[in-house]
Amino acid sequence: MRTATMTTTTELDDFEGLTHRYERELLAHCYRMSGSFHEAEDLVQETFLRAWKASADFQGRSSVRTWLYRIATNVCLTNLEGRPRRPLPAGLGTPDQLAGDALESDPEIPWLEPVPDAAVVVAERDSIRLAFVAALQHLPARQRAVLILRDVLRWSAAEVAEALDTTSVAVNSALQRAHAQLADRGLSEESVEPDLTPEQHALLERYVEAFWRKDIDAIVGMLTREAVWEMPPFLGWYVGAENIGNLIDTQCPGGVHDMPMVATTANGQPAFGLYMRTGDGDFEPFHLQVLDIEGDRVRHVAAFFDTNLFRRFGLPDRLPADHAHPTAS
Repeated sequence: MRTATMTTTTELDDFEGLTHRYERELLAHCYRMSGSFHEAEDLVQETFLRAWKASADFQGRSSVRTWLYRIATNVCLTNLEGRPRRPLPAGLGTPDQLAGDALESDPEIPWLEPVPDAAVVVAERDSIRLAFVAALQHLPARQRAVLILRDVLRWSAAEVAEALDTTSVAVNSALQRAHAQLADRGLSEESVEPDLTPEQHALLERYVEAFWRKDIDAIVGMLTREAVWEMPPFLGWYVGAENIGNLIDTQCPGGVHDMPMVATTANGQPAFGLYMRTGDGDFEPFHLQVLDIEGDRVRHVAAFFDTNLFRRFGLPDRLPADHAHPTAS
């Protein structure tokens, strides 16, 4: 007990070291709760501010890590009060569209955002996947908190009950309801792919090459038959490889050698910043694609048209006209 108390005291005395140690995993936690990368950054800062103010009252009945997660969860719950959830277009409850339908956007909707892998630390990659975070947004905030604390952080019902000032019975009931909602959306641990295989890496190289050449047939051939394409802030979402190919062919402004991509990772998934050639010949940010791969095909693409994401992901503000485009092997 004496050693544990001394360790805790040392952690709290070195508050700068404590923030460095826990910042990225708390960012992942706040992102799961909020669905927003930039909001999560603010929520983590508020968590550390509250922890610093309360550090003198910390009694060591739990680890510092558990104490910080308890603070962060309640900061998130307060922040979410009265706020709408953050959806992707397919989560709006509207039917899918055909390529050629009028493109309608709504920048006022607080859309779900991707998170850079480099900004977060997670024990299990599936806990940060875009589909999982999108599904979480359909849960009421307290159910969301219960599911994350129980299933992701592996807290006991009693620990969650203490953090949320409720009972273990209420926690277990909330968890059961949350599981039922996620099951209705077809999300399970089995829906998450393992690390990419060499064949899937080769698929991504061909995918980038196909956009560079605007080879619609090649793009269609790399999508699953029932692939889904979403592109917030546009309200429409598109199902089917041929339909998506028609969308890119007829409503994407770039032509051959107009759309280079730069690789990154988001939500534990492959992602690419797609650039568009300008009138001056160089390339400017157009959208950020986050891909979900099933076997040897792409089954879901979320193309985010918020170009501020490029800077958050550490991607270049522009590419020169002589940008060397990699060729698929």
